Amino acid sequence: MAELPPLREVIARHGLSASKALGQNFLFDAQLLDRIAAIPGDLADKAVLEIGPGPGGLTRALLKAGARVTAIEMDKRCLPALAELGDAYPGRLNVIQGDALKLDHAEIMNGESFAVLSNLPYNVGTALFVRWLGGEAWPPLWTSLTLMFQQEVAQRIVAQPDTSAYGRLAVLAQWRARAKLAMKVHRSAFTPPPKVMSAIVHVEPAAMPEGVSARMLERLTEAAFGQRRKMLRQSLKSVPGALEALECLGIDPQRRAETVSVDEFVSLARELSAG
Repeated sequence: MAELPPLREVIARHGLSASKALGQNFLFDAQLLDRIAAIPGDLADKAVLEIGPGPGGLTRALLKAGARVTAIEMDKRCLPALAELGDAYPGRLNVIQGDALKLDHAEIMNGESFAVLSNLPYNVGTALFVRWLGGEAWPPLWTSLTLMFQQEVAQRIVAQPDTSAYGRLAVLAQWRARAKLAMKVHRSAFTPPPKVMSAIVHVEPAAMPEGVSARMLERLTEAAFGQRRKMLRQSLKSVPGALEALECLGIDPQRRAETVSVDEFVSLARELSAG
């Protein structure tokens, strides 16, 4: 195992500080980072995609666990620190400088299946998550997503119907995948400490229900939760055939979106996909 200087020392040497504009908050606690890297199971010789590694705290833990890491980093200031890490683990770290939202991840990973582990920059986390969950092709190339979010966002991902946190993210995360809250992380673990608490969500693909278009489900949830205070008969008016589908399935159009279960949304999407 490579002997590395403490991360704080590396950051000081390169004059790095967390960028507010890029939503950065650095983690230095090596034990905590090792625990995060262990969530998906054995990573020995597995391909891992990491978004926003910063100076490489989690990257170190992933390399230590035996992973082959591809890291996408937007902040050029962090590249020298990551290059040192690459030198310590020859051939095991590939750093790509760029915007993760604009890059084709399957292409970057050369079509190989991969686990995603990331202390996601707060400002792109949800957009990336929705993108990984989308698309008609299923199962996806990723084998699991282990992602740090603000605790409030994490709770929205694992929420159940009839709760204030339940919404579009919960349906998209749960209709063909298993999502769980893997670990809470106190704000004091970060430098600088964010204003909010964080939590790690772990998601694994599950079987995709038959006869359902992912695009249709996305459209339904967008309409239903876009006006979540309104009854379904109002919020789903913009989706052709939705009101007839509600009637056909015996779903009361006077209900609100937050009372509709994931299975009911799937049934609605199937009805509309067939039409």
